Amino acid sequence: MKNLNHNAASLNATCPACGLLCDDLMLSATPELTLQNGCTKGIKFFQQSFKTSLTATPMLNGKPVPLEDAISAAAEILCTSKQPLFAGLGTEVQGMRSVMSLAQKTDATLDHMHSESTVSNTRTMQNSGWLTTTLSEIKNRADVILAIGTDISSSHPRFFEKLVWNTDNLFAKPAPQVIFLGATDSSHAAKAPDGTPPQIIPAQTAQLPEIINALNALLNGKKLHADAVAGIPLATLNALLETLKTAKYAVIVWSAGALKIPHAELTIQSTELTIQSIVQLINKLNENSRAAGLPLNSGDGDSSVNNVSTWLTGYPTRSCFRNGNAEYDTYHYSTKKQLMECDALLWISTFNPYPPPDCKAPTIVIGHPDTKFERMPEVFIPVGIPGVDHTGQMFRMDSSITLPLKKLRDSSLPSPSLPSLSEVISKIENKLIGEVQA
Repeated sequence: MKNLNHNAASLNATCPACGLLCDDLMLSATPELTLQNGCTKGIKFFQQSFKTSLTATPMLNGKPVPLEDAISAAAEILCTSKQPLFAGLGTEVQGMRSVMSLAQKTDATLDHMHSESTVSNTRTMQNSGWLTTTLSEIKNRADVILAIGTDISSSHPRFFEKLVWNTDNLFAKPAPQVIFLGATDSSHAAKAPDGTPPQIIPAQTAQLPEIINALNALLNGKKLHADAVAGIPLATLNALLETLKTAKYAVIVWSAGALKIPHAELTIQSTELTIQSIVQLINKLNENSRAAGLPLNSGDGDSSVNNVSTWLTGYPTRSCFRNGNAEYDTYHYSTKKQLMECDALLWISTFNPYPPPDCKAPTIVIGHPDTKFERMPEVFIPVGIPGVDHTGQMFRMDSSITLPLKKLRDSSLPSPSLPSLSEVISKIENKLIGEVQA
């Protein structure tokens, strides 16, 4: 791997492949790229990123053009658009700040590619509030971890290594008890270093709402006239509640994306009700003990994008600008809904080569240089990968801190390096302002 920055033997890196943002990685190129402390997702991300070309070319209708021509074409599309949709939004903090500025000037709708999963968390927090924790608190205080409907490791591979089995904590506490409710088979991988297996309570995803409602009823002293709920004996549910009630710091983990109940258009509502039941369980436990929740993020900068949107407008994504003022609607401003109504689509995906959804309106793609298309968009501008080709900032999934992304790839090549998303967006905005003034 000849283009590691400054030809260094090894470089420290922050990994943006999941919401943990592990910052203890060491990359080396001797001669192939190796990653110390890397997980499967991190290795895949960096290997894929370093294989991408630094000389990818902007295109208009599939034909290579200079960058300035592509920027002019994108600005022209947005200048004539009355209802543009900015979707995908796979970027970091600085990229999203630039996108927000352009969206305000073009009265665009904003929606992240993973908002179908995160909107249920957002609406639960908005409607009833919730008590959540941070990764540091889990590492230093948690003595019971209950994962509902997720094995955690599939989406956040180093969760247990860094937060659960890590003995470097403030209070020298013993390893937490780990319980999976409705987990997949891969949860067996969460064995403690001493070989202690986790407790697994099998259940189908569609059964989880019934089980959580039963736990809430039992916790509130209600009597259930049944011997089992969704095939789980009441004795098992009572024992689970006793473990949670006697814990010094119980943490309940869930992933909105993994809680999708297959009911077509009712999927979001079903997921939201399930999360509300989890939050009610946490609230009740806190009357006499201590418990907190941890919603897992979906990735591609979703935590960063929603935090930036919220601090700039007061709303997370699934928002829209009207005459420069922000509005928020989780239904009407969804990508699915807006694809039927928009007259221009700006698709952004810088971490992964995700193509845009099918759209009849003129499409601009600013994204990963390896993006492949079934139908070439009107404009394609390849940009650098955050944390590889340029620096940046990202919010960790608990939104408690931001971590810096470093420039790792050496761009001192004969050909110019790929621009960052924020550089391209700023140029489009400046061109747009010039066209409006003209």
